[in-house]
Order: sequence, then C-alpha cells, then structure tokens
Amino acid sequence: MSTVIAGIGTALPPHRISQEDAALIARKYACESPSQERLFAALYRRAGVEGRGCVVLDRSDGPLEGRQTFYGEAAPSTLERMRRYEAEAGPLGLLAAKAALDAAGIPPGRVTHLITVSCSGFHAPGLDVTLIGHLPLRAEAARTHVGFMGCHGALNGLRVADAFLRADPDACVLLCALELCSLHHQYGWDAERIVSNSLFADGAAAVVAVPEAASAGVARASRRLRLVASGSTLIADSEDAMSWRIGDHGFQMTLSNRVPDLIGTHLRPWLESWLARHGLDLASVGSWAVHPGGPRILSAVAEALGLGHDALGVSQRVLAEHGNMSSPTILFILDRLARAGAPGPCVALAFGPGLAVEAAILD
Repeated sequence: MSTVIAGIGTALPPHRISQEDAALIARKYACESPSQERLFAALYRRAGVEGRGCVVLDRSDGPLEGRQTFYGEAAPSTLERMRRYEAEAGPLGLLAAKAALDAAGIPPGRVTHLITVSCSGFHAPGLDVTLIGHLPLRAEAARTHVGFMGCHGALNGLRVADAFLRADPDACVLLCALELCSLHHQYGWDAERIVSNSLFADGAAAVVAVPEAASAGVARASRRLRLVASGSTLIADSEDAMSWRIGDHGFQMTLSNRVPDLIGTHLRPWLESWLARHGLDLASVGSWAVHPGGPRILSAVAEALGLGHDALGVSQRVLAEHGNMSSPTILFILDRLARAGAPGPCVALAFGPGLAVEAAILD
C-alpha cells in the first residue's frame, strides 16, 4: 500500500522585498569599510534570489527606512525573535493547511494525524494546537512535530506520514512545514552568515496524504503524487559543513564552502545504489525536485548527476522568486512539478546539518 499526496498548499507572508533592496537594508548591519561593501554586494548578487517574503516587513514598498522596524541598531534577542515567531507562525501555517485541504477536497474533520515541521522557532502550545483549533481538526488528531532538522525536514515529515498511513488504512495525514528564517538575520561581518542572510526567507507549505486505496476521486489525477520510497544518508566527516545553533541573538547558520564539494564527491555513489534497490537508475528519473540551498549546491548536484541545463529549472525558479525557505521549499517545488504534469518518477533531494542527504521517489 502506497501513500498518495492528494493535495499541496503553499503560503507566503503578506510583504516581500527585492534582493537589491534587502542588500541595501542589510549592509548597514554588516559592513565597516568600502571593500566589505563591495564583497557584500557581490555575495547578495550571487545568491540566485530575486525577491522573497519576510514576516519582519511592515510593508512591501515606500522608503527603505520604513519597510521594517524589527531590526535596528541593536540585534534583537532570541526571546524577541521567538515572540515574533509565535505571533506570525499560526496565521501563515493556517493559510497553507487550508490550501492543501482545499486542493485535496478533504474536510478538516477527516484528518486523523497532524505533522508539523519547523526549525526556525519554538513555542508551546504551538502550531499544531493552532491548526487543530482554527481549521478546525478533531481534538483527537494525533500530533507529531519534526523539529530542528533543517532544509530537508519536510521529507522527514513525509516519511513519518507514510509510516502512519501504512499502519492504519483509514488514516488521513495533514503535514505542515513552516519556517520564518528572516527572524534569524545575523549582524556583523562574517562571510558565511552573510551568505545565509542573502538566501533565507519565510514561507509555509502543507500536504494532505492518504493511502492509495483511499485516493480515488481525491484531487485531480494529474496533481496526485505517490510516495514510492524514501532514503537517507549521512556523509562521513562533514559535521562542520553545515550547522544550525541557538545563540543569544537568534539561530546561527553555518554554511561552509565545502558543501558543494562534499555533494560532488558523495551524492552520486549513494544515490545510484539507493535507486538501484528500487529498480531505478539515473537515466530513468523523469524529473527532479532538488532543494535549492543556493546556486552552488544546485550546480554541484547537476554536475555530480550529469543533469542537463533545464533539469533543475523549477528549483532555480523557486529560489529566485522566493529564496530558500528551508523545509517548505521542497513542497513548493513538488507543487509546481505536479501542476505542470512533470514526468515521473520524480526524485526529491534535500540537504541538512550532518551533512545529511534526504531523498524520496514520487510518481
């Protein structure tokens, strides 16, 4: 019995900013010399991002000085950032969850299991309780949180959903991945953190998953995705390549320039072996949903796997239009591929602290 994604919903903050304007605002918190300003501008240009949604924005237009008031001369404390997370997470997550249920044509009362995914904030009662109370879901809905797993968290969530559905043929799972990465903007001159500042953004995405036997007549066939398999591997001696730690002034991301090389060296051998266990090879993959950790990561994946110029086009466009939203991003990509009727099987890939690789085969 396979798991079917019957509906996907996405949601963005009400306000967005262009990359050019974001750089103009952010540089005053990082640069102390003209040479630093030149490198700073280059890092923002190379990020592959054209614009993104951010919950810290008070408006989308007008003078730059009036666009946001959350960041000032002093960096907000982690407490202040978590209070903003608590205020913003519920409304955004609700939008995504409602869109997914609508896409699936499934009433909220049918949901038996709720999975939430986030690595950018904590509070309790949390997003799960908000969703139960405001969708509303049944009070008996079983809640599971996938926390602090980074950009691949939604794929971990899909694996959990698959386990629930295989255990109970009457189950219906709602998964909601939400990240508010703009709450963790870091001050000061540090090239790795500036790269993170230039990439990360806010967003939410949700999926409704049901057993394949219960999926007939649910959503449109062209938009259904069947989860065939999921896989995971840790790359040896790579713990320093990517990290996500809680500091006094937000969560601090470390994204080493080693990551593309590690992907280039280790991804293909593992992926070929894993695909072979499921009767596939690289040539038989019809489409790719690769999490856009950044342009260099996408390039490293394409080069390692020998993919053509357009194979990762959807990933590149999502990055350009919305930035790296961490865990929801892969669901934005899958939604676009499903709507476009992209050929299957589709392989989804995402990377996170470890350095970890998460994968899924969907058809």
